[in-house]
Amino acid sequence: MARAHDHDHHDHHDHAHGHGHSHGHAHGHSHGHHHHVPADMGRAFAIGVALNTVFVVAEAAAGVWAGSMALLADAGHNLSDVLSLILAWGAAVLAKRAPAGRRTYGLRKATILASLANAVLLLVAVGAIVSEAIHRLREPADIQTGVVMATAALGVVINTATALLFLRGHEDLNVRGAFLHMAADAAVSLAVVVGALAIMWTGLLWIDPALSLLIVAVILLGTWGLLRDSVDLALDAAPKGIDVGAVRDWLAGLPGVQEVHDLHIWAMSTTETALTAHVVRPANGDGDAFLHLACEGLHERFNIGHATLQVETDAAHACRLAPAEVV
Repeated sequence: MARAHDHDHHDHHDHAHGHGHSHGHAHGHSHGHHHHVPADMGRAFAIGVALNTVFVVAEAAAGVWAGSMALLADAGHNLSDVLSLILAWGAAVLAKRAPAGRRTYGLRKATILASLANAVLLLVAVGAIVSEAIHRLREPADIQTGVVMATAALGVVINTATALLFLRGHEDLNVRGAFLHMAADAAVSLAVVVGALAIMWTGLLWIDPALSLLIVAVILLGTWGLLRDSVDLALDAAPKGIDVGAVRDWLAGLPGVQEVHDLHIWAMSTTETALTAHVVRPANGDGDAFLHLACEGLHERFNIGHATLQVETDAAHACRLAPAEVV
């Protein structure tokens, strides 16, 4: 059996293996390790979790002391974000675990499940804020505006600092989730500051809950996108930004390729993409070179780092997976 190894000079490597069989099939496997594996955000997560846990306790205590339901609601919202940070952090760690036993992909998919859980947690937090805001619109309560403003202002600083820690890892859905959580928290805390200031000036107690409802709308906009993307990836849809038609056309346009069928593209994790496809290529004398060209091109053009191609040389005998309706 002939085997060819090609190494390129990027921060990944591809192996192209050609297996020639008497019945004219070749199976090629290319595995690309690339720099989009979950960035090592461990330090950012650790700092974020520690800072926010301390702040949640302080904010809840201040809320009770100042008689401010807005501060308590904000503390609850911050708590849900600490939990989601821990979830996302755990998922990033799990994604690095090597494949073993029956888990031939390792635990990469955990990153997708965590981003889904993140989005659901944000929706729960939003529900709590809405419920509290409606209650406070019905029964306005007097608050110590000075304490509320000082505590919420500290919240703005802490949440903004934490959000900035996650700014550089935006290609990973989990890191994007953590960033969104912290940015939303900073906005909520800022609204509490503005609300307390406005109440101090005007004495209108309904300002605070009305503002919090406005912020809920902003949070919902961000969460909806995160939820939709996470559900898509959990259902093995092709990741956002990959045009399946363009990938099919590119494969079909490779030298000697007559047809492409049984094409599947899915996410192995929030940052890694896999592909399998059958290509009909009657003259396949340069099988290894073709597989390397195809897999290298898929990685460079579409950031698909884990491609498996089956080359079929007998066009007369249709593959049973050729019909479009057969998955």
